[in-house]
Amino acid sequence: MKITEAAPSDALTAELIALSERWEAENCTHGYRKNNPEDLFGRRVFLAAERGRTVGYLFGKVQKAEQTTSVMREGTPYFELEELYVVPERRSQGIGSALFRYAENALRGEADYILLSTATKNFRAILHFYLDELGMEFWNARLYRKLT
Repeated sequence: MKITEAAPSDALTAELIALSERWEAENCTHGYRKNNPEDLFGRRVFLAAERGRTVGYLFGKVQKAEQTTSVMREGTPYFELEELYVVPERRSQGIGSALFRYAENALRGEADYILLSTATKNFRAILHFYLDELGMEFWNARLYRKLT
């Protein structure tokens, strides 16, 4: 497996949109919809590939905190991890972790934190992945209950 940071291109955009269509079809994330070119504009994109085929991606952007929070001060640079996706047949094989670690190393000196939100329907697996496997820390949660 080879992990790289990808340069923006029309071919890359088309490939990421096709992968996001697969993700949407899985119906595993509340409200997820496939990407469009605007979703990818200005993002840092990291790819995991095997034999010339992309098997996972991670993208997001570096931002500055707009206000002081319990985690960081106003103006602190952070990377908002917007999506991390691995094709279903290659999950639980270290690809997501490798993508995250590669991005983490690439962002050192540019961002002080990596932040993410998730709307997964399988929160136990996602929390295990991000907390136990990647060593992230829990900051907050947003829960819901639909009223009938």
